[in-house]
Amino acid sequence: MNKFKYVKALWSPFKPFKVKWYVGKTKIGTPYFYPRKAVNDPDKPGYLKFVPKRIGFDFVSLGYKTKWSSTDYRFEWSPLVSFVFFGYQIAAMVSAPERDNYWAAWLYYENNTNPKQSKRERIEQCKKEFPLNFTVYTKDTRQGQEVNYYNSILRKKYI
Repeated sequence: MNKFKYVKALWSPFKPFKVKWYVGKTKIGTPYFYPRKAVNDPDKPGYLKFVPKRIGFDFVSLGYKTKWSSTDYRFEWSPLVSFVFFGYQIAAMVSAPERDNYWAAWLYYENNTNPKQSKRERIEQCKKEFPLNFTVYTKDTRQGQEVNYYNSILRKKYI
């Protein structure tokens, strides 16, 4: 059930994510390619080739990696559920505010703080050990603005 672990974010100090829907011709990747399956290649026995799925489900969990250390989380792709049917697709995609920072901070909160502590204590630990302070520059000016993304991704009572 680890594939749906990200659902725990709904009961965490982080703002609840939303679900965005897509209905139409197949165009949502799961995560890098359109929904597809491997079949035996009749032209090259012993080899596989990929073909588009005609009918099927895909469950894509939160995609992330660690970069320089075991706690340096990097967001890769959002979770989604996809159903394809003869060239058409219905997809439910998770949409979080400031998604890169949201998921990286939530992963740190979930994996690297003590669950026996209060939510507030765990968030304070996140802010200290996994800061989200950045200088953001706009196209129009060379001056940067200091931004703490915890202000955008946490529920008000945890800011």
